[in-house]
Amino acid sequence: MAKTREQKIFGAAVLKTSFRLRDALDSPAFKGIYPGVLRDLGLEDKDVDQYIDANRESVEKAARGQSPE
Repeated sequence: MAKTREQKIFGAAVLKTSFRLRDALDSPAFKGIYPGVLRDLGLEDKDVDQYIDANRESVEKAARGQSPE
């Protein structure tokens, strides 16, 4: 089943936030993974940042392994 744009952007937002919470946005792992995720999902970083800003609480909960609800 194909993911919706919101599901894709949520996943990218959780990935980015999980690295941000560990202060690892400059890490080789993040720099190696994240651009490919954006490309594969057809997203842009600015869209992910806007989604994080609008949904910070649920994204951070998911990034910490908690239920976003």
